[in-house]
Amino acid sequence: MTLAQLYYIVAVDNFRHFGTAASHCFVTQPTLSMQIQKLEEELGVLIFDRSKQPVVPTDIGAKILKQAKIILHESERLQNIIDSETGEFNGTLKIGIIPTIAPYLIPLFLDTFVKKYPSIELVIDEVTTKEIIRGLNKDLLDVGILALPVDIPDFVERILYYEPFVAYISKKHLLYKKEKLDVDDLSRDDLLLLKEGHCLRGHVLKLCKSSEKEWRENERKILFESGTIDTLKKLVEQNFGITLLPYLAIKDIENKEQLSLVREFNPPVPKREVGLVYSKAFLKKHLINALAEEIIKIIPKNLLEKENSLIVT
Repeated sequence: MTLAQLYYIVAVDNFRHFGTAASHCFVTQPTLSMQIQKLEEELGVLIFDRSKQPVVPTDIGAKILKQAKIILHESERLQNIIDSETGEFNGTLKIGIIPTIAPYLIPLFLDTFVKKYPSIELVIDEVTTKEIIRGLNKDLLDVGILALPVDIPDFVERILYYEPFVAYISKKHLLYKKEKLDVDDLSRDDLLLLKEGHCLRGHVLKLCKSSEKEWRENERKILFESGTIDTLKKLVEQNFGITLLPYLAIKDIENKEQLSLVREFNPPVPKREVGLVYSKAFLKKHLINALAEEIIKIIPKNLLEKENSLIVT
């Protein structure tokens, strides 16, 4: 019995597919299947019922998998104890980050982080909040960067910054004439939104729900729903309505025409909490601390302030 074999069976349990598990483990499917078969022969039991699709553990297999996860966890603890005591920063940190944060935050911290911690291998996956939670629960991810709160039992939530929302308004829209907006100016009737599954969509709709101005549920009109913020911006630039954007999405805009479409909010400014989520049992906390510190260093100072804010959850 080897740690690699235990790692392989846990991967199959997570993905319920031998091919996908092999890809995740960076081995060929025949290699993974052969190693699992050797382990089953050594133990004298079948760990997986291969007659079902997706594959599922047998009753005894489920018990073996539970113990395998404990063994792998404890084996990793040994190295982490040494790293923490010696101040070493190495190993792999698997990060999940939501699409409305990833393209704007990653370029800010990635280069400096990699240069400062060259022995840390970062594996970054851009996925939705739901997929991050699944990945954390199945140990496919070590930490998530997303909008808080998520309220997952036995997980730590650590706030990094408070990101304001700004409006992006077409020149033909009535609100374009205003220098700054109030939350009560917002109406669902002409808002361009992200598709279901993006937490930013929920934040925007919650803001509009607090406004009763010219809106009734049975008169709701949503012109367009997109999977990306860039598409929403381009529609606004083509004089289609209004959308709300996270602050970092407009931070690097230099084009004067585009900047003329941006409107900030009067206090209390609507903001979302952006932070880290990871398991209380996670062993590489010094890696997470290093990640948090580097992000906070590069974030604009005004995003660290909570005063005069309307936190949208």
